[in-house]
Amino acid sequence: MINDLLADALTRIRNASMRKLDVTQLMHSKLVEAVLVVFQDKGYIESFNVVEEGNKKFIKVVLKYGNDANSVISEVKKISKPGRRVYKGKDDIKLFKNGYGTIVVSTSKGVLSNEDAHKAGLGGELLCSIW
Repeated sequence: MINDLLADALTRIRNASMRKLDVTQLMHSKLVEAVLVVFQDKGYIESFNVVEEGNKKFIKVVLKYGNDANSVISEVKKISKPGRRVYKGKDDIKLFKNGYGTIVVSTSKGVLSNEDAHKAGLGGELLCSIW
């Protein structure tokens, strides 16, 4: 049994993009789905959809590649871990990688990108970073 579904999802996305796969399958949770919405809005993945097989749910993610067949995702990392949560205030969440990367933040208004959280004046738990 997997305790941290978000870490598992990020690892599967990282491995699939390194192998240049078109589609990867993730285990479903509301948090993973919310993070994928941010990834899709920022252009790191093409699309995703939730698939039910019996009583289990999975998420099929279509990865995105550039014109040179290289993955759009250079690096994806988990920031908060089950043993060490990382929280930042609204003033500490600004740019990541000079605006080329995105930090996914869990706020009181939902899961947002670092830019959206900064504009809304919200702080929260830093879930992961991608660029």
